[in-house]
Amino acid sequence: MRKPGKSVPSLTLCSTPRLVVCLFLVGVGCMLAACGSGRAGAGTDASGPAQVIENKGSDTLVNLALAWAEAYVELRPQVRVSVTGGGSGTGIAAMINGTVSIANASRAMKQEEFSAAQDNGITPVEFVVARDAIAVVANPSNPVDALTLPQISDMYTGRITNWSQVGGEDRPIVLLSRESNSGTYVYFLENVVRLGDRESDLLFFPDTLLMPSSEGISTEVRQNPNALGYDGLGYVTPDQKVIAVARDADGPYVLPGIDTVNDGSYPISRPLYMYTAGEPTGQIKAYMDWILGAGQEIVPELGFVPLQ
Repeated sequence: MRKPGKSVPSLTLCSTPRLVVCLFLVGVGCMLAACGSGRAGAGTDASGPAQVIENKGSDTLVNLALAWAEAYVELRPQVRVSVTGGGSGTGIAAMINGTVSIANASRAMKQEEFSAAQDNGITPVEFVVARDAIAVVANPSNPVDALTLPQISDMYTGRITNWSQVGGEDRPIVLLSRESNSGTYVYFLENVVRLGDRESDLLFFPDTLLMPSSEGISTEVRQNPNALGYDGLGYVTPDQKVIAVARDADGPYVLPGIDTVNDGSYPISRPLYMYTAGEPTGQIKAYMDWILGAGQEIVPELGFVPLQ
């Protein structure tokens, strides 16, 4: 789904606390070309000289993008792929500035970003590459296991400040969020904190702790019995309690998963995007075609929901 407008046996992986993760695939290629098999459904190599595909943006998407890059280079060893995180806004800005081939985003581009791209002579093309559930998480010792969207909104705006107000123990709620350059932050603000009301000006409670990465949220939830956080389902670890969520008090209360995202019953789910500066061609087009085709086999392995 997309819409306009709006060779190589060596792998190096590095990360920072901001989850700026890079994967650089370089080398000779002849060994993999001779023996490499691929995932089912891969096509033939695109013609043209060897090319580095620069892919940057969403920290939610970064692990999936890394897995795609690793699998793709086994199929097409003449292609080099560089994957970097840093946040959806960072990737989109890099695409607008012409410094990356593909921007990853866990939210749709904003109108002001489209305008900036057009001012720069670029018409972004949007691709939906997977789907994601945003899980609401707490410490496993917390007895609360179900919340409504209005309750979560009230918690994140400071109207509910104690777990006893939602059926838990008499403990203060410690709110955790991603930082504002994160597409997950933007989606959660617009669709959970503001409950999808475009006229709302609600903001996160000022005491909310802004975490630079999914790992930061996981660590704090694991260590703090009072914590409440949210993250992409693919980044939820077994040492976190996933809260069942209902649209309202009448229920049903639903846990996130592939089935509940696909049938629409889990209320906090979203598409994940890649953006290119204009219609992709050559190696970039071949890579995008593979992601939307055979590359979908990888999606559930990383905890995300493949396109139907």
